[in-house]
Amino acid sequence: MVSSCSSNTEGDEGSQWWKETVFYEIYMPSFKDGNEDGFGDFKGVSSKLDYIQDLGIKGIWLTPFQKSPKVDNGYDVSDYYMIDPSYGTLDDFKEFISEAHKRDIKLIMDLVVNHTSTEMNWFQESRKSKNNPYRDYYIWKDKPNNWESFFGGSAWELDSLTNEYYYHQFDIKMADLNWGNPKVVEEIKEVLRFWLDMGVDGFRLDVINFLTTEGITVDNPFDENGKQKHLYDINQKGVKEAMKTIKKTINEYDNRFIVGEIGSDKIEILKQYQGSDLLDVIFNFNFGSIKEFSAQRIFNELQSMENNMSNYPTLFFGSHDMPRLMSRLADGNPERAGALAALILTAKGVPFIYYGEEIGMENIIANSIDEMKDVQGHTQYKLALKEGKSKEDALILGNKYNRDKSRSPMQWDSSIYAGFSVKEPWIKVHQNYRKVNVSAFEETENSLLNKYKKLISLRNAEPVLHYGEYKELIFSNDIIQFTREYNGEKIHCFFNFSENSEEINLKENQKVLLGSSILKPNNFLIVKSKIGNF
Repeated sequence: MVSSCSSNTEGDEGSQWWKETVFYEIYMPSFKDGNEDGFGDFKGVSSKLDYIQDLGIKGIWLTPFQKSPKVDNGYDVSDYYMIDPSYGTLDDFKEFISEAHKRDIKLIMDLVVNHTSTEMNWFQESRKSKNNPYRDYYIWKDKPNNWESFFGGSAWELDSLTNEYYYHQFDIKMADLNWGNPKVVEEIKEVLRFWLDMGVDGFRLDVINFLTTEGITVDNPFDENGKQKHLYDINQKGVKEAMKTIKKTINEYDNRFIVGEIGSDKIEILKQYQGSDLLDVIFNFNFGSIKEFSAQRIFNELQSMENNMSNYPTLFFGSHDMPRLMSRLADGNPERAGALAALILTAKGVPFIYYGEEIGMENIIANSIDEMKDVQGHTQYKLALKEGKSKEDALILGNKYNRDKSRSPMQWDSSIYAGFSVKEPWIKVHQNYRKVNVSAFEETENSLLNKYKKLISLRNAEPVLHYGEYKELIFSNDIIQFTREYNGEKIHCFFNFSENSEEINLKENQKVLLGSSILKPNNFLIVKSKIGNF
């Protein structure tokens, strides 16, 4: 079965560094402790830059590191201009970004502009009185509507000082900014400029289509099961204009990049936020967060992105918000994990690797509520108890929503606490760390880690894998294959997710880059040829 695909990219934008970059997401608290307090920090990340460079990474995405009470592990910012003390100082940050740039590694930082911590000075001023200059930085009502928080429960909290409710789409300690207030917009533009002046190469914008730009509108409807449909509290009419303002501000600086987290599973919604005056790329969770392995589903999403998105898609199978690739999609099989890595590193798009994927780190599970760190898991646990469920059943439900699964400390070696720290970490280490760690895999020739290194090295060396369009995108007998073409060269990729081996008939002028023509289950083959001789 053969399916031909034509390019749908609007115009030739020429070389862009982010199209040539493999990004590596670092969850700041869990990567490396550099000051021996059990918590990841800038000194720790800096100490591992040589490892990241050796892996072939050209771009790092850091989760939030601004000052925060960490109700949601840094996604609740209390000061946009300060480094959280747990991660170090501004000098530590400057040292890190300088050392990263010396290694030709760019940095994008996570930025949360949808909400702030209630400890933020803006909010503390806002709650003092109804006529405070900061009152309209947030959204206050004397009578709330029916909107529910995405973490569960009401999205409104009564504040005793003025006897009015403030709006929070997430936790009660994370108040939503009022993007209908021009003063808020100007504040955020200054925040962007501050970090761009520090040398950051771009931003990952958290829940960016959740911005409340049109204020509080009508009640949300409910589905047939009584579950609220988030219809009016996201994708408000002014969101695009807000994005354009952000992009215009970032464009005051040369060669910067923004990727947005869009809360939607509809490709029609995702694609409308991508463009030259909007976001460079968006995370497509239809592809990235597939709940269980399906070669057909993966192919369908590749095809959907090619047919519907005007710019490059993002390619990822893991992040700090979802269960780990090895546990969710690979079923503990390193061969399949390697094939999935090969797919995102050769397909059309911008690949993002989540820390630890390269060694096949697996989910951790909370055996008690005391082991659970994630606010989302705790919220669901408390709601379950409130509904009359037992502690055992509440823990099961809490674990279902618990995002700690993929946030355990990076497994560097077989020493205590996996070489992450000499002190007990803030969150537990996976029990398999003595066998699954960087040190062990670096010494094993055919390890998953060394497979990642070969794949990333290949992608870095081949412009076809940066800029090539699909000429074929095919699915047959649980084998995904595609051909990408650029500047007189073709690269053809095969991924066998069937239960049987398949022999791929190669032509004389085709060069095997990685893999074998006897394509075993959960293996891949990458070959190269010149146009006209394929």
